[in-house]
Amino acid sequence: MKIGVVVHGPQIVDTGYAVKILKLLESYGDVTAILGGTMGRTAVIDAELEDKIDIGQKLLPSQSIEKLSKTSDMVVLINYGKSSVTGHAFGYKVFNRCDADPILLQIERPGEKDGTVIPWNKDLTAFAENIARDLKLQITDPSLITDKMELNGVGAFKSGNIIHRKVAGVSPDENILLNGIVVGRSTSENVILVAEDGILTQILGGIIKNHGVEKLGKIDLENAVVKTGLLRRSKVKPRIIKSKQNAKNRNTSKLSISYLSHAAEDIYKLKDSDLVVTVGDDTTLVAADILYRFNIPIIGITDGDLDRVVEEGFKPVGSMIIELDSGWDDIIGEKIFLELFNGKQTMEIENIENFKSKIIQIISNTTSKYNLKYN
Repeated sequence: MKIGVVVHGPQIVDTGYAVKILKLLESYGDVTAILGGTMGRTAVIDAELEDKIDIGQKLLPSQSIEKLSKTSDMVVLINYGKSSVTGHAFGYKVFNRCDADPILLQIERPGEKDGTVIPWNKDLTAFAENIARDLKLQITDPSLITDKMELNGVGAFKSGNIIHRKVAGVSPDENILLNGIVVGRSTSENVILVAEDGILTQILGGIIKNHGVEKLGKIDLENAVVKTGLLRRSKVKPRIIKSKQNAKNRNTSKLSISYLSHAAEDIYKLKDSDLVVTVGDDTTLVAADILYRFNIPIIGITDGDLDRVVEEGFKPVGSMIIELDSGWDDIIGEKIFLELFNGKQTMEIENIENFKSKIIQIISNTTSKYNLKYN
């Protein structure tokens, strides 16, 4: 039997259950595992599991399931949501987002008392019973989840050019992220996102962050990726790996410098840079944390508007973080992008310290109100 496994999120990896479940499934057949989503990639790297879990493809969980369904007899989705509510809602949305009903089994929160095995396809009921017994988990009937989601109105509803989308499993005072960008904060357990003509206009049960909405731009709210809380909850020891291209560059006179304006972009594509300029507090936090693994320093342009989307952020050696007055990070970032990068995402330099001096010069020519927070 060929079993495809979609590993979703960092928590299932950080807890050690990804390895445990992969070993268990190998006793039932040939296993092929890929990452679904992007936030689990750092966890896979830290756990040294790149040889077991394919992290080279940037796919949504539903896309990963559809890909594996073509070559597998069944697909197992493993996830560790912050609660059973969020975990079940996640499985419900992913299953219904797939083009055809896949032969899908979900293993949710395996280390918790409310951990469950969900056979989203009836043909997997017997197999689900075996897996539930092996992992000492309960089986949940998917129809109960579907009924609950529909009863609570979870999902998106259209009315003309306005879309309402209810978010499941939210706690008060959590970040709300749309496609990787913080757009607000919850004030209650009942949160509904409202978009008009593709622009987020309200967060019922929360406070909207207009600056985040501006960065986000137009979206398809019905199909956008919504996350709440921290992107990675675990406190971990980061693994440092050397980039072959990075080492090659540093043996030449030219250094590759990249520009990153918001954290929703794929930071991993910058792992062969020698330095990355980041704009925005959370972008700087997330980029520094990821690029720390590749020993790539950053120059962060911030304004103190930090939402803290990860539990702990690591800073690469040689990094510099500059804090400006509120709203000035984007202004200075744009000047750096146009004046130093000439409107391009990458450039080459010969000396990093000279480059840092040029950035300080641009800032001091524009405003006297800045502070070197980290250097």
